[in-house]
Amino acid sequence: MPFTDLPLDLLREYRPEVAEPADFDAFWERTLAESRAQGTVAELSPATTPITAFRIDDLTFSGFGGEPVKAWVTRPRDAEGPLPVVVEYVGYGGGRGLAGERTLWASAGYVHVLMDTRGQGSAWGSGGDTPDPHGSGPSAPGFMSKGLHDPEEYYYRRVFTDGVRLIDAVATLEGVDPTRIAVTGGSQGGGISIAVAGLVPDLLGVMPDVPFLCHFRRAVEATPEAPFTELARYLSVHRDAESTVFDTLSYFDGVNFARRATAPALFSVALMDPVVLPSTVYAAYNHYAADASMEVYPYNGHEGGQMHQWVKQAEWLAGLR
Repeated sequence: MPFTDLPLDLLREYRPEVAEPADFDAFWERTLAESRAQGTVAELSPATTPITAFRIDDLTFSGFGGEPVKAWVTRPRDAEGPLPVVVEYVGYGGGRGLAGERTLWASAGYVHVLMDTRGQGSAWGSGGDTPDPHGSGPSAPGFMSKGLHDPEEYYYRRVFTDGVRLIDAVATLEGVDPTRIAVTGGSQGGGISIAVAGLVPDLLGVMPDVPFLCHFRRAVEATPEAPFTELARYLSVHRDAESTVFDTLSYFDGVNFARRATAPALFSVALMDPVVLPSTVYAAYNHYAADASMEVYPYNGHEGGQMHQWVKQAEWLAGLR
């Protein structure tokens, strides 16, 4: 597999101008305020699982528009709180899966909270449990083009809001330290992490792993593989919609959230990645407003560093605690 983008020395200097709406902050302040006003108290119940080494709970919290969203909460069974928390967001097409599938962070002494992604959960893994009750105008297969005609209707407005509202819910849970909440995720989950970092102050840390949903213009024009190709396919049919599409996407671009981040971050990038081009990762990284570092995997594709990266994340996060 060849390198998919610019040489590393140019990537490290890559700081593109990315369109930012004049009302970006107002849009997100209003969106979050409306959803918070419609929220209810989070509900926690024991998960049905044969696993006994950890305490695993089924969390239902209020996401976008007060709509119910699911998550798993996994923690060391006998640990004394309050414990630090790692909130994880899932990659494109996946769901939260079954209780107990992901126990690494709990094994390392954290409360691990894994958010289901509304409407997803049927492309890989063990499934999801959260529907997206909103309709959509004409869209290409997948989720990238749902509601592209209007930022108010775009799919990721709901997902990013869910991500923020989960932080609100986690901060209220018994046995957690609300001052030590970190966020992470791979691919789409990394993109959600960056968005949450730009919308939530005072996070402990942010760990976007080969993050998706950054620098949309370059991604759409240069990425050879799905899911960014969903947007190119949409534009190939809706030939007069380019300005509308990229105006909508500017409200959801990871670069614009990175500019507002306040927590330290550990990014990762893979230089043979055909799904998330390295330049799009560096676009967000080089605009990131707080302290940040980057782990580079020169000979990997979209799988990135996998367990190697998790070990680096665990070491890095322990240094922040």
